[in-house]
Amino acid sequence: MKKTRTFILIVILLAAAAILAYVLKSQFYGIMTIRQLLAENKELKKALSNLTAEEQIGYAKVIDQNSITGKQLTTILFVETDPSDKLKKILEKTYIIEGDIVHFDALIVKFSDKLVASGDEKALYLWRRVYGEKMAPADGFPIEDANTEPLRYKGLMAKLRLRDRKLFWESIWGLASNPEALRDCGVTAIYGNAIYYRLQKGYIYVFKITSTGQVYPEVVPDI
Repeated sequence: MKKTRTFILIVILLAAAAILAYVLKSQFYGIMTIRQLLAENKELKKALSNLTAEEQIGYAKVIDQNSITGKQLTTILFVETDPSDKLKKILEKTYIIEGDIVHFDALIVKFSDKLVASGDEKALYLWRRVYGEKMAPADGFPIEDANTEPLRYKGLMAKLRLRDRKLFWESIWGLASNPEALRDCGVTAIYGNAIYYRLQKGYIYVFKITSTGQVYPEVVPDI
């Protein structure tokens, strides 16, 4: 009887030890899982932040609007700003457009979502031309010179060899004439994006671009 009680006690102790070990193991892996989830959540937030990030790339405002011999003329000041410092002007030009609806044409270079999410790349833009609603796009006024490497991307492209940089920009300005070479750089799409708006005095039209290549204007009072 005594041996039976001892055996039962040993079995109970072993069972209790097994249960305790299971609970501790479960708690340990539970903690590890939570840590992993937190780490993954942090990476997810970073990826989402990279994918939805936006920056100011320029603005336009009306300097003068008047009618001459029955034609409405709008004089605008167009300013391209440094993506890293929106108060720094990279380019500044004045245009006189017939009418009050003005198109701002840009060429967008889109990278893969994977590169954007990781923070390795973000969309590039090249301002092409400004034109009015009564003009053909081909007759628009140029903003940047074609087939040139914009100064604002000099540091970004420093990782490419000079020959590759030349090919990169020539291909982009040529509307992806060398898609294989661009795919090697992670480029998934190159397309034109023309934003147009009815411009009025007293407002500033601030242009912004997301890291995935969406360009849009934000209208603010010219205080």
